[in-house]
Amino acid sequence: MENIMVSAWPMVPLGSVIRQRKEFIEIDDFETYKRCRVQLHAKGIVLRDLIEGYGLKTKKQQVCRPGELLVAEIDAKVGGFGIVPEELDGAIVSSHYFLFVVDETALDRRFLGYFIRTPDFQDQVSAQGSTNYASIRPQQVLDYEVPLPLLAEQRRIVARIEELAAKVEAAQKLRQWATQESELLMMQVCSQLLGDERWETRRLENILAEKPRNGLSPQRKVEQGGRPMLRISAVSSSPTRFVDLTAHVLVDVSDDKAQPFILQHDDVFLVRYNADMNRVAKAAIHKSVGDYDVVYPDKLIRLRVDRKEMTPDFLVYTLGSHKVRDQIEGLAKTTAGQIGISGTNVKSLRIPVPPISEQCRIVAYLDDLQAKVDSVKGHQAATAAALDALLPSILDRAFKGEL
Repeated sequence: MENIMVSAWPMVPLGSVIRQRKEFIEIDDFETYKRCRVQLHAKGIVLRDLIEGYGLKTKKQQVCRPGELLVAEIDAKVGGFGIVPEELDGAIVSSHYFLFVVDETALDRRFLGYFIRTPDFQDQVSAQGSTNYASIRPQQVLDYEVPLPLLAEQRRIVARIEELAAKVEAAQKLRQWATQESELLMMQVCSQLLGDERWETRRLENILAEKPRNGLSPQRKVEQGGRPMLRISAVSSSPTRFVDLTAHVLVDVSDDKAQPFILQHDDVFLVRYNADMNRVAKAAIHKSVGDYDVVYPDKLIRLRVDRKEMTPDFLVYTLGSHKVRDQIEGLAKTTAGQIGISGTNVKSLRIPVPPISEQCRIVAYLDDLQAKVDSVKGHQAATAAALDALLPSILDRAFKGEL
């Protein structure tokens, strides 16, 4: 293997600084155990769950100790390894994992923890054995090589990595805060504009051109030649206030059966039910830019407004305001883990109804503000990718002796 490490650092087999620990305990049916989950791509070890002993079929398990190297037999080639953190002391794993004790008189566990996240280590793991056989054996782990500067140098490098990593983390938190603040600003402004007490409020059923209508019942899916039917995510997961037409499946349905459910320009759709309360009754509007014979499913409710009373765009913003969301949460009911709202519930919602001219002004203002928020979020997404790339770059430099 090509050694790109600093020539002054010897490369040694892991077997010279770690040893496998094979100790099993008998599971007690009346005890509660922590189980580990090894994240792929060397992203660390986290708590999988807490489980009662009687729920474990395999009654012999291994116990993890902090600072040990834990390697997944099956997933090692895709980064299924890491150093056991302090909070998982005593967690159990099956015999499909290997545990190795680190000799910390020669190798700092944190130094090893960072090195195993580098491509140089991961390439060693993926290079050994048959490409058609995913599993690895303990001896292969012991044969992997690690750079071994003096212990004092290892600790200096770890301290430098952690100093730089803390700065990266602080920058990531600042980016997340900026994104959250921009979204909060949009919600606050929207609620403020739509909460003017001077405006008349009316039941939604009194500003609709027709009754709310659930969509088409499930149809047979086809690979090609069918009619597009929206997925619920076309509304529930749309990043904008518009229906995401890319979120659809093809179904086999006759023209006659489909006709009442074909999307029309300015149709407003609500999510009927979802496991997430924040997505229940989430609204989106369809804007036609061509002929689309797309139908919507029964997981959505269609609203068509009386344009003499309200613009469809204003309705979408109103349905997301705090005053209306509070009503929705009060009406929603939970069945089989899903939170739902009915057409009858929707008709009873009390909606602010300012003059049409004022509605248009508010929509234009909110659209402009949303465009600015989206611009900020786009910039933050770009910086997020750059920040995510910083730590791998830091590790690369660290193990080339450049820190």
